Amino acid sequence: MNRFTSFALAAVLAASAAHAEGFPDKPITFVVPFAAGTATDQIARALGNGVTAETKQAVVIDNKAGASGFIASQQVAKAPADGYTVLITTNTTHAANEHLFKRLPYDPLKDYAPIAALGKGGQIMVVNPSSPAKTVADFVAMAKKSPGKYSFGSGSSSSRIAGELFQQMADIKLLHVPYKSNTLAVTDLLGGQIDMMITDTATGLPQVKSGKLRALGVSGSKRSPLAPEVPTIAEAGVKDYEMGYWFAAYAPARTPPAVVKRLNELLVQAARSDVAKAAFYEPTGTDVFTTSPEDLAKFQAAESQKWGRIVKAAGIEAE
Repeated sequence: MNRFTSFALAAVLAASAAHAEGFPDKPITFVVPFAAGTATDQIARALGNGVTAETKQAVVIDNKAGASGFIASQQVAKAPADGYTVLITTNTTHAANEHLFKRLPYDPLKDYAPIAALGKGGQIMVVNPSSPAKTVADFVAMAKKSPGKYSFGSGSSSSRIAGELFQQMADIKLLHVPYKSNTLAVTDLLGGQIDMMITDTATGLPQVKSGKLRALGVSGSKRSPLAPEVPTIAEAGVKDYEMGYWFAAYAPARTPPAVVKRLNELLVQAARSDVAKAAFYEPTGTDVFTTSPEDLAKFQAAESQKWGRIVKAAGIEAE
C-alpha cells in the first residue's frame, strides 16, 4: 500500500466516523417487505423497540407488502445511504428471489450493505379443521389419489418453496396459489378457499392454538418447543424433509461503514435482549441468530447457493 492509498483510506475512514458520530439523531425507518402481523413485521417491531430504548429515537415500521418483496427492496435500495432506512427482511428477498425470477428490480448483493442476521425460524404445515387430513400421511394419500385437485397457498418465497419441496419429496401434484403475504393466505385457508399451506410459525401457530387451523407437521429437523405434540413433516411421512427461513437487516449500498457498525451493534443488542426474547423469539419459536456485517455477507452467499439448488431440484421455472 503506497502513501497515497494509505492517505485515501484514512480519509474514507475519517469521513465514515464523522457520519456515525451522534448516530442516530432522528427517527429510523425499518422497511418490511411483508404485511403487518407476519413474522418479519413482528421481529421488526420487537427490535425497533429495543433500538428506541437504547437511542431514545423512534423507529418507524413501514410495511411495503407485495410483489415478493420487490417493493420494499427497491425502496431501500434507492434510499439515502445514511443509515436511517433499513430493510428488515428474510431469505425471500436476499436468497430465493434471484432463483425464482428471471429479472429482479434490485440486486441482492450490489444494492445493499449487510448489517446483521437477526434470527432463524421454522414453518408449520396447516389445514382447515374441516379437512379430512388429520396427518401429513393423510394429506399425501389424498393428493396421490387426486393429482392437481388440492391446493397450497404461499405469501412468501419461503412458504412457496416449502410447499414445492413438499410436493417433490412426497411425489404429489398440488395447485399453487400465490398471495401477497402469508396472513392473506391464512385468511383464505380459514375460509376454505385453499387446502393447505406451510407458513412461518409466528403466523400459523396462533391459529392452531385457537383451534381455527389444524397443524399436521413442522418443517424443521426437530419438533417445536411451542407445539411438541406436532411431529416434524419428516417423521410424519415425508422422509428427510426439512425447511426453514432467516431474518436479516440491510442498509442501502454505500452506507458509511461506521454507521453500519453502529446499526449492527444496536440490532444485535436488541436481538439478544430479554425483552426481545420475551416479545418475539420465544413466543414464535425463533432462534436468536446474529452476525457481523461480514459474516452476514458470507452467510447470504451460502444461502443463495442452497436455495438455488432447492429451486432447481423442485423443478420451478423462473417467472
